[in-house]
Amino acid sequence: MKKVALIGFALLTLLLLSSLPLYASEIGKEVKITYLGHAAFKFISPKGVVLYIDPFLSQNPKTPPELKTVEKADLILVTHGHGDHVGDTVAISEKTNAKIVVMGELARLLARKGAKNFINMNRGGTYDHQGIGITMVPALHSSSITEGDQEVYAGEPSGFVVRFENGFTLYHAGDTGVFGDMKIISEIYKPEISLLPIGGRFSMGPKEAAFAAKLLGSKYVIPMHYGTFPMLTGTIEEFQRLMKELPQTKVLVVKPGETVQ
Repeated sequence: MKKVALIGFALLTLLLLSSLPLYASEIGKEVKITYLGHAAFKFISPKGVVLYIDPFLSQNPKTPPELKTVEKADLILVTHGHGDHVGDTVAISEKTNAKIVVMGELARLLARKGAKNFINMNRGGTYDHQGIGITMVPALHSSSITEGDQEVYAGEPSGFVVRFENGFTLYHAGDTGVFGDMKIISEIYKPEISLLPIGGRFSMGPKEAAFAAKLLGSKYVIPMHYGTFPMLTGTIEEFQRLMKELPQTKVLVVKPGETVQ
């Protein structure tokens, strides 16, 4: 009877553990990474700096309602001018006084919409904020912003490499196709986590993203920019299947609203 009870307890423990996030605390080395759906992420650094990338929140069908409102932000990184990436940048910056880290041409366009607090950058440059290094790197995409019935050029699209105070480094690819210089990003910055679009149509699909993961050589990959709209047909299942050929890189499937650390 005692043995049966112990077995039952063990099974219950396994069941409870299976319902918890499958990510160990060493993944982000004390950097909290919250996926907000689409290409939007929130990061909290070890010293409490709050950083958003592409905060498309209020109109994002994948963002949990409780995360659509932002109370604190120190930095907002914007990869390019499309509305599903600029998102709520202007409103968040106005509310929190967050600095907007962005390509110069896009900064001028956002200023027309009321934004004021900018850190202008260009690809290849690095901005330091309280020990956090932010490097703007290339992306293969387009970039424009809507003004009335016109699409206005918004500078070149980009990705970001972020090196936190404790040395932990991640790469947010933005909207991009795969390109050979991802190997250079790997060799120079050595990102431990790469955040890669897999939805296809407007960016990499699973096949291209898997090849990008091979070039980057990160320990972990978090897929993004999929399933938000019907046209984004790339799936997690296909990406995971392709990534079986790259066992040294683990795919972290993070649902909108979940945090890994």
